[in-house]
Amino acid sequence: MRKHAIIIGAGVAGLATAVALRRIGWTVAVYERASELANGGTALGMWPEAMRALDHLGVGGYVRDQAAYSRGARILDPAGSMIGQIPESRCAHLISRGRLLATLLDQLPATDIHWAQPLKLADVAHESDVVVGADGIHSVVRARCWSSAAEHALGTVALRGVVDAEVSSVSETWGRGALFGITPTDDGRTNWFACLRSDRLGVADAATPRAVQNMFGSWHGGVADVLSRLEGTAIDRRELFDVSLPHPYVRGNVAVVGDAAHAMAPNLGRGACESLVDAAVLARALEAAPDVAEGLRRYNRLRRPRTRRIVKTARTLNRIATAERGTRVRNEMIRLLASSR
Repeated sequence: MRKHAIIIGAGVAGLATAVALRRIGWTVAVYERASELANGGTALGMWPEAMRALDHLGVGGYVRDQAAYSRGARILDPAGSMIGQIPESRCAHLISRGRLLATLLDQLPATDIHWAQPLKLADVAHESDVVVGADGIHSVVRARCWSSAAEHALGTVALRGVVDAEVSSVSETWGRGALFGITPTDDGRTNWFACLRSDRLGVADAATPRAVQNMFGSWHGGVADVLSRLEGTAIDRRELFDVSLPHPYVRGNVAVVGDAAHAMAPNLGRGACESLVDAAVLARALEAAPDVAEGLRRYNRLRRPRTRRIVKTARTLNRIATAERGTRVRNEMIRLLASSR
């Protein structure tokens, strides 16, 4: 008899897990409280590990064809001077969240997805071989099975958007208590993102073009060009949290993946990447193990230690990049580290 999985959540982690399990012969049912696929969204960087996971899901070639390709990145100060440089050997494919989600959804029969149908875990845990909690940073699955594990506020706010301009490289500008990032997009436009301390003056109104322009208007020309194009565009504003689950990612026949297990600060650009890797590793572990229980244990052994380290590293980088004090020393240390490569 074919094994069956119920997946709660139709984001990157949930859809990728559904695709991965289908490819090893499982049947799946994905339940999503929203009525349709989330569209739009800013660019996600697919690092090599994520591209290998996408290859495992059968969509790596398509993503390579559609994505913008980036090698390395520059870290600048608000005047535009170089602080440090990520080497060109560190490359990523940049694709919008909406396009990535649509690509994954296209791999699944429409009957596998149940829109506008939130589930209570108690109602479904006994109905399948595995239940996968892929319901994001505020996961109800995690809250039900790991009641002591909650999201942790980072004390920072992220702003994101897209403007009609074209850039060919990735940069981050680090100032006092804030950063501003610029990347290409897969459709020839410019993705921008900012991160700043939650207690900075004006944050409550930060999701307007004028507020963003006021905060970053004195920064260098690359930032100024993006700011000049903000009028009429949507700005996403959200408080930042992370999750470092102090328990195994598996309890009984329930497993958590993606942000439900290890939501992280966006500073490493690895959140969606690690969700894709989760999906591929979970499927491989279940396929190779003699039974479901051992497969879930293997998934936990392979993913929990690594992702917990990444969560901690991203949290540290979030603090460093948005530091209010010691920025001159911080920048000099980055310069020294970059010059020693």
